[in-house]
Amino acid sequence: MSKQNRTRRKSIPASSSVFVTRFSQLVLERRFAEAGRVLQRLTEKLKQNDWNRGYLQALNGILLIQRSSDETYAFLANLDLDDDEAVGKHRREFLNQIKGEFHADYDRGFFSAWNDFLRVIPKLDKKKTKEQVEAAD
Repeated sequence: MSKQNRTRRKSIPASSSVFVTRFSQLVLERRFAEAGRVLQRLTEKLKQNDWNRGYLQALNGILLIQRSSDETYAFLANLDLDDDEAVGKHRREFLNQIKGEFHADYDRGFFSAWNDFLRVIPKLDKKKTKEQVEAAD
């Protein structure tokens, strides 16, 4: 495989990006059952390949760690989601990892899912989301 083919950025189909956006919203609102159903539908839509497996594994990990009560070492627990600058910084780091020529397709898919998840955060109505999270607790 040529260097150009290895480093070319893949992404999920545009029709599936709606699912990722909705999944991200639901996870951040702590509506885990619904997020799980959206993730299942996304899994059914995507072809089986290494990139998609990495992508789906990252989304599943995001769902599991947000659902977990022990978030001591979790990336999201240590990220201030209200700080758009910090979110953007981490998103740029994931983009750099996606472009890294030494990463396999699985890794690129994994980092792409994190990038897509972080892309949604600044677009959310954070006040509404905080109110929903507090109401759920």
